[in-house]
Amino acid sequence: MHDVPYWLWIVFAATVLVSLAVDLLAHREAHVIGFREAAAWSGVWVGLALIFGGLVFAIVGTQAGVEYTTAWLLEKSLSVDNLFVFALIFGYFKVPRAYQHRVLFLGVLGALVFRGIFLAAGVAVVSRFTAVLYVFAAILFYSTYKIFREEDDSFDPGRSIAVRLLRKVVPVRDEYAGPKFFVKEAGRRVATPLLAVVAAIEAADLVFAVDSVPAVLAVSSDAFIVYSSNAFAILGLRALYFMLAGMLDRFHYLGKGLAFILAFIGVKLVLQASHKLINPAIPEIPSPVSLAVIVVVLTASVVLSLLRPLPPEERSTTGDKA
Repeated sequence: MHDVPYWLWIVFAATVLVSLAVDLLAHREAHVIGFREAAAWSGVWVGLALIFGGLVFAIVGTQAGVEYTTAWLLEKSLSVDNLFVFALIFGYFKVPRAYQHRVLFLGVLGALVFRGIFLAAGVAVVSRFTAVLYVFAAILFYSTYKIFREEDDSFDPGRSIAVRLLRKVVPVRDEYAGPKFFVKEAGRRVATPLLAVVAAIEAADLVFAVDSVPAVLAVSSDAFIVYSSNAFAILGLRALYFMLAGMLDRFHYLGKGLAFILAFIGVKLVLQASHKLINPAIPEIPSPVSLAVIVVVLTASVVLSLLRPLPPEERSTTGDKA
């Protein structure tokens, strides 16, 4: 655990709240977000994350700074899978592009809350029961196996538990009503499909947390490091989606790269647990090595995808054309 001053927690919380407020004000009017606007916002979020990382380096120390950077980059890379699911959900519900940012904004709010809960629970469990790291490693190895086997989870947004529960709690109409989540029909309050989309987005994030939380806990067990790195990665998800929408299938080797990273992190967890429980002579993988592996694998995956593109007939239609 690192010695993180309380005021740095306050700076972090204030930065996130101000960032969300600025983003909300900048997108008050529903509109289609193009590549240039999305790229500019992506630059803002990446820059903000790196500036905060520099603050961690300066205030908490080099080790904490390396852990923060590694955890942020790891979460950023794993979030690419979320983008494919976002595209699937938007396509399934035929969400007009002008309303997609509004949906993802609420999705980010939910992700910040639920990731905070899961990470806090994970840190508490790891600090008391080191053996749980073997369980986390098994989860990552299983995820790696599924990716390499190209197993299809047959994700159906309309049949997700969250969407089905929503339909039981409140009536959901078939037509959109602009950016509204609720409208009145025949004197009663009913939800629009936009609310069902938010429910599907939140449910998808909970599924991805199964991989994300164990992976980031392999980098650090410090609550400040794991949550701040996750938060800054999540904040940039919307801009990253709009920047890459329609181009996701070009990075076809990225999935294999992420699988390799998950396997590597799984090995790191096993060594970490064995070092603490079995024999201190068992080596651990240092954070700088983890950071280097993630950077090299991600770079190689992207470059290889661009050098060896899929034939046009094999490309999926993940981009939303609505």
